[in-house]
Amino acid sequence: MAHSMNFLCILGLLLLIGTVVHGAGECGRSSPDSEAMKLAPCAGAAQDANAAVPGGCCTQIKRFSQNPKCLCAILLSDTAKASGVQPEVALTIPKRCNFANRPVGYKCGQYTLP
Repeated sequence: MAHSMNFLCILGLLLLIGTVVHGAGECGRSSPDSEAMKLAPCAGAAQDANAAVPGGCCTQIKRFSQNPKCLCAILLSDTAKASGVQPEVALTIPKRCNFANRPVGYKCGQYTLP
């Protein structure tokens, strides 16, 4: 009985730690991969620097540009890569949306936000 109680306590502690660690990610409780799905309107603009940036894309990017760590994690996520996102092009979207208070100079992996 004591062993099963210890096991349950340890299991509960591990679940709690997992929840806390997961909640402390770049994008809070959401994973960068799940947040990347919200940037579907940006697909064309994230692959072609000359493509027009749709208004729906700018709306989503504005939400994330307040948290450059999250935006960076999203643009470098497996979901973004699988979608054909080119990080060096995608990082120009806040500038192409004409956001005055974008995180200029923020380092995102080997890339820098213009």
